[in-house]
Amino acid sequence: MEPTALARLLDLPQGEEALRARLGREGHPRLFQALSAYLKRLSAPPEVLVALERLRKGAVVAGQQAGLLGGPALTFYKAHTALGLAERVGAAGVFWVASQDHDVEEVRHLHLLLEEEIRTLSLPLPPLPSGRIPLAPYREALAGFLGPWAGEARVAYALEGATLSEFFARLLLAFLGERGLIPFDPMAEELSPLFQEALERELSDPLASAEAINREAARIRALGGKPPLGRKPGATNLFLETDARRLLFYWEGGFSDGVRRYSKRELLQILKADPARLTPAAGLRPVFQDLVLPTAGLVVGPNEFRYVAELPGVYALYGLPVPALFLRMQGVVLEPPTRRILERYRLDPWAFVDRGEEAFLGAARGVMEGFQEVEGEVARILEEVQALAERAAALEPTLERPFRRFRARLSGEGERLLRKVLRARLSKDAALLHHLERLRRHLQPFGLPQERVYPFAMYVLRHRDALERLREAPLEGRAVLVL
Repeated sequence: MEPTALARLLDLPQGEEALRARLGREGHPRLFQALSAYLKRLSAPPEVLVALERLRKGAVVAGQQAGLLGGPALTFYKAHTALGLAERVGAAGVFWVASQDHDVEEVRHLHLLLEEEIRTLSLPLPPLPSGRIPLAPYREALAGFLGPWAGEARVAYALEGATLSEFFARLLLAFLGERGLIPFDPMAEELSPLFQEALERELSDPLASAEAINREAARIRALGGKPPLGRKPGATNLFLETDARRLLFYWEGGFSDGVRRYSKRELLQILKADPARLTPAAGLRPVFQDLVLPTAGLVVGPNEFRYVAELPGVYALYGLPVPALFLRMQGVVLEPPTRRILERYRLDPWAFVDRGEEAFLGAARGVMEGFQEVEGEVARILEEVQALAERAAALEPTLERPFRRFRARLSGEGERLLRKVLRARLSKDAALLHHLERLRRHLQPFGLPQERVYPFAMYVLRHRDALERLREAPLEGRAVLVL
């Protein structure tokens, strides 16, 4: 089910009117003091410190895992949407650094397109939250992989980060700080204590939020949807970090992480000593975010939207309104060589992102020598069959339907044959193959949309106007950024 359809079915808040209606809510009493200390420690640019004042009116929040060099371009697209919406209503744009996530497979790879070659750096990260992974053991490998870019002022500043998540936060400040983007790392020493009260409350009734999610999931299934979240019997919405980050289960008055049991008192002692060791699962994270931040709007991707759609019951449990939900902008960047190839074939870049070779073959029909004659002959045969069908139907009306089916089958077979001709020509035409492969590298690397593979910072480091093109892009929907 599409997110917009799901939102209508569940009556989820969307749009600027809903955003404005949620402005003015207060965040955590110690938020400004803690966030100001965090940003000053990171030497945030003055525009970010000024944006803190707008946080008193409200926040539009986006978030992403702490990927290398800012992670894939969709990170910047989320930030752009949040900043643009915040600017419209006089609020602050905040980026939640998902430093508590321990799925390092999602963040340990960095893919760059350099000299028409995809180059990949893969770091052997431990299975810990990125807020716990020191950058020092990997700094040299990162700098070597980035080459001259490592010495660029913004990248050099980011590489001073103590942890992987701080590297990510610094990179956001370096590239988007001028627009006032405020990074928020829940594992930062200044910020993690803000969640202590919420964690204590969750420990006091550890299954209530899980049950609320399961009730909402059942409702979504009854409406024909497929909810991604679901809590097993006894599963809480809390992780405990020991030698690894493990989900806590609760039964018979005690907790277990699958290795040992804990009493509530023991967990409260751990929480008091180090609040960052207890972290929320996906079913609780947005709510914990909004307990601390005065969130009025939340920017998400399509998959995140489905997660948040299951959380109204958890929001109600904590006495919070569901924020206004916005789908992030989707983007595709066109550098000059790619743009010229697309123009040659009159091919829409999003068509290639969506359908790859299929879209290219369709566009190549018009420029492939000799193909139009073959295509015309197939069309002529179909016209003759249509004329024959009309004559047969005039003689015997019952023949109309069989001839219609015959023509449909013939049309389908003709299209398959034409595609075989295209692919045969493609395999022998060096220029066509070169253009196809170049489009794949730029727009559909590894068969994935460009925005999910290459960092937007790569384009910024190559093109002086990349950030300006992003700033001019629409806040939602699909955008083409021409460099």
